Amino acid sequence: MTGADLMARPAASPRGRGGFAQFPTAVRFALRNQTRNRLAAVLLVAFVPAWYALMMAMVGHQSLDFKLYSTGQTLTVDGGQLTLISAGLNALSLIVGFAIFDAIRKTLAFDKRLVFAGYRQANLIGAKTLSISVIATAVALYAALVLLVFWRPSFGGWLAIAAGYAVIALTYGAFGLLLGVLVKGDLEGFFLIIMGGLMDTFLQNPLGNPLANKPVLEWFPSFGPMQAAVGGAFGHTALWGRLALGLAWAAGFALCGLVVFRIRTRSRRLDQAGLRCTASSTA
Repeated sequence: MTGADLMARPAASPRGRGGFAQFPTAVRFALRNQTRNRLAAVLLVAFVPAWYALMMAMVGHQSLDFKLYSTGQTLTVDGGQLTLISAGLNALSLIVGFAIFDAIRKTLAFDKRLVFAGYRQANLIGAKTLSISVIATAVALYAALVLLVFWRPSFGGWLAIAAGYAVIALTYGAFGLLLGVLVKGDLEGFFLIIMGGLMDTFLQNPLGNPLANKPVLEWFPSFGPMQAAVGGAFGHTALWGRLALGLAWAAGFALCGLVVFRIRTRSRRLDQAGLRCTASSTA
């Protein structure tokens, strides 16, 4: 945000309509800041189809066994099509994680000034949550639409894949939020997003990981989205519980990130008032 953004904010009011009037402005600022990252936009537009094409060229159409834990069924699936699903999950984890992390890091100092100037933390927290949800869902829809260039599953199967993509994008968007307010440097955040996203999504594919059908993978964030996408695309089964498991990861990351954000953007006025009250009572 710029100085002009600060001047454009509505007058703060501790109660009543003034506080609620801050929310639309906060949402507009949050969306604008998260869509200004040109590198993330280029990666989204160019990297996703290139990544799909590369994975299809490398894998081909060999058969693979994939276990659906909700039903206990083991499906024999096309390895290339399965890899397209995991490639989409991988791309979304990196792109959305990077974009949200970068946006949060760049605006954290300005958010502190907004709170000091009278902005309610609840409005900023709500705006960030809404903007991350919008960005993640839009990026996931784009990745699901590009998938149709390389593979045409049934409509129900495509919806299951799109839902899995949306959940993984929300999860790593929330993870990017958490890292953005938690780590001290860009390098730490980038490393954790890269390693977390690669290991998480790579291990779900039995083509690259012979142990991909082991129960230990149930503890990974991409497990639910991968199971739901594969179940819908190949098993014609709606695994809503697995999507809910993925959303639980997203909610957990988001809750931790928003708590840290609230702590790091506390108004110094309130802290100073609390110290004065403590000093007065002691005297």
